[in-house]
Amino acid sequence: MRQAIMTKPGIIEFQDIPKPNKLAPNEVLLKIQRIGVCGTDIHVFHGEHPATPYPVVQGHEYSAEIIEVGEAVTKAKPGMRATARPQLVCGKCGPCLRGQYNACQELKVQGFQAPGVAQDFFIVPEDRLIIFPDSMSYEYGAMIEPAAVGAHSTSRTTGVEGKNVVVSGAGTIGNLVAQFAKARGAKKVLITDVSDFRLEKAKECGIEGTLNVKETDFANGVKAFFGDEGFQIGMEAAGVQASLDTLMANVEKGGDIVILGVFAKNPVVNMYYLGEHELNVFGSMMYKHEDYEAAVEMISTGKINLEPLITKHFPFEEYLDAYKYIDAQADKSMKVMIDL
Repeated sequence: MRQAIMTKPGIIEFQDIPKPNKLAPNEVLLKIQRIGVCGTDIHVFHGEHPATPYPVVQGHEYSAEIIEVGEAVTKAKPGMRATARPQLVCGKCGPCLRGQYNACQELKVQGFQAPGVAQDFFIVPEDRLIIFPDSMSYEYGAMIEPAAVGAHSTSRTTGVEGKNVVVSGAGTIGNLVAQFAKARGAKKVLITDVSDFRLEKAKECGIEGTLNVKETDFANGVKAFFGDEGFQIGMEAAGVQASLDTLMANVEKGGDIVILGVFAKNPVVNMYYLGEHELNVFGSMMYKHEDYEAAVEMISTGKINLEPLITKHFPFEEYLDAYKYIDAQADKSMKVMIDL
């Protein structure tokens, strides 16, 4: 079968390797259909991800057809559509024992610290498998993973229902965070960016409040949208120092800041605002199984709109071209798919 390997930053090579042919009783054999390229993959492509060694087989956002199941598998059947969480956890550390396995002390993520799915066939255990309905396309199935980030991050606050929310960063993840905040009962949601293209995509997805902070001052834009109510929750999805500073300076005192963006350079947290404004600052790491299930439910019922986010498809053999396209069209692309 085909396999794509990033041997070093900027270089992807292909090789033929044997197809997996032996399943443990609890395992499922997947035929990979679509792989989504995410912003973190691009960090790896540029050698800017601090926790990814080379060579690495990428691919952690994906959809697949179930081909074969082990003798102890109870829910999955051949022909079903599925994806799976890419987290490899120890199950023994403090976070794992208290159910916070997404922050496992020994966490390895497939596509980064462990081999990902950039190949024709892949094996996963049933406990990490997520089955999605046949009515959901493979494109949408490959976007369950980023949607689960939106599900998890919006659950990390003291509660979004009835509150005003600002999401900084209107890329795919920020867009999905904003959509989840709205779907979970936020009073009003404003998403900010420096790209009119990404902000227009947010509008197409049903996010009414958009603000280009390159053209309009953040505080003035927030005042115009929320009025005297301001906002109580800020979601940092851009991975940019200035956006973190702005959210902390402007969120209502006693409000929540959730940091989920990936920062190429470690940011500085303004301790004055954190302390004097008694802010709640939460980290948000990936997702848990229930976040995947929430993503499937929200996508399949139409509460999360994915269609405007799918920008372009590339065949598997043009994996490297997909990265080059994203580099060249950074301000005009959202989700790029690899088709197997």
